[in-house]
Amino acid sequence: MSLNRSEKEAVISEVTSLAAKAQTLVIAEYRGITVADMTKLRADARSKGVSLSVLKNTLARRAVAGSAFDVVADQMTGPLIYGFSEDAVAAAKVVADFAKTNTKLVIRAGAFGGKALDVDGVKQLASIPSKEVLLAQVCGLLMSPMSRTAVVLGALAAKRSEGVAEVAAEETAAA
Repeated sequence: MSLNRSEKEAVISEVTSLAAKAQTLVIAEYRGITVADMTKLRADARSKGVSLSVLKNTLARRAVAGSAFDVVADQMTGPLIYGFSEDAVAAAKVVADFAKTNTKLVIRAGAFGGKALDVDGVKQLASIPSKEVLLAQVCGLLMSPMSRTAVVLGALAAKRSEGVAEVAAEETAAA
């Protein structure tokens, strides 16, 4: 089904606005994936804030021209699904996790921070923990010195109270 000029312009403007807000783009070939599997992938992506779209490659190239994702324009050939996400790792994580269980989805490329990523780069990006996990790890690191200091001070206080009790017991025994 071909699109008329105004529909093409609408698609380009929609994808351009997605690209303007996104930090990451992941491109994957979806040849041979069933409709049910594609529906599962899209539902998972939606729940994680990832926008997955099947686009005409020429429209996708025009939409990302001049943006940070222009670096992967040469990879935009064949039946592709485009995953944009505002979270730096969400798109890579959704596509890579789905590709582990469905061999028909083949990661082609990605872009993050104006740099093109190959398949291994996308998988490495996907292996980074989520923002919430990273924040929890930072909080744990910040709390560690404080909790260690509290344990040491508690032990010192306990020793001093034992020492004071021993001295008081010696004084009462001497008296």
